[in-house]
Amino acid sequence: MSNAIEVRKLNKHFGNRQIVKDLSLTIEQGKICGFLGPNGSGKTTSIRMLCGLLRPDSGTGHCLGHDLIDNYPAIKKQTGYMTQHFSLWKKLTVRANLTFLARLHMLSAAEKRIDAVLEQMGLTQRQYQLAGNLSGGWKQRLALAAALLHQPRLLLLDEPTAGVDPNARREFWHILHQLAEQGITILVSTHYMDEAERCHQLAYLCWGTLLATGDIPSIIARQNLQTWQVRGENIHRLENTLRSKPGIQYLTRLGNVLHVTGNQGDVTEQTLRAYSNHYQLTSVETGLEDIFSHLLNKYEQQGG
Repeated sequence: MSNAIEVRKLNKHFGNRQIVKDLSLTIEQGKICGFLGPNGSGKTTSIRMLCGLLRPDSGTGHCLGHDLIDNYPAIKKQTGYMTQHFSLWKKLTVRANLTFLARLHMLSAAEKRIDAVLEQMGLTQRQYQLAGNLSGGWKQRLALAAALLHQPRLLLLDEPTAGVDPNARREFWHILHQLAEQGITILVSTHYMDEAERCHQLAYLCWGTLLATGDIPSIIARQNLQTWQVRGENIHRLENTLRSKPGIQYLTRLGNVLHVTGNQGDVTEQTLRAYSNHYQLTSVETGLEDIFSHLLNKYEQQGG
């Protein structure tokens, strides 16, 4: 399978502040790549550079077969962009919004395209409703329909499911996978771990630096972390006690359950076994949230 995007050492500054530092990344055609990281970590800036919507200060690369620096206008024409906040015209109907956008793009066979994208997004029965009267989930579908109207090969989605109920999010991701199966490459920024798990590839950024990339199994395996689930009464006391113990890297409490993650193997287990008379210990698979917290802590400890 060919690569839709391949970039090396992209950098971007805004004034004296460097937002993205030496970003190198490869994304295959027809894959969904999720961008994660703390607020202000450079996710949106990175995605916009990869799609030709924002010109990098330095670096090289190609997107959709076009040079990222010298031919970015050609990339923009083949890119669909969906913003985090609904930005279409609320006092126009669903169909009128798409008709207006088709005219802006000067699309041929506009009505045929509109009918097709309405059907694809399940909006045909709602095409004459005012956009402002739609629920969050249906507004999301309309925004995606607008991004697909000019039949792009690349989709850029900036936290598209923020504020949308879980059922609508699941249906939205089902549509995204259908689009990927058609060969459309999708770049999506998200804060939701369950959405990250739906991506074919992840890129985790922190303050402009790419800390990890690849599929989920490879990212988890490279960190060589071990996680234990601890149950018992007064779990908060154990949490405070473990913070300074050897082999303990990260602690997460969920009610009466404590997740303990470490990267020293037998040392972590030995530390926890000292409390096995009072608490139930179960070895569990290390999750993405534990991995990303570990990467962030490691980066900060190294003075990143």
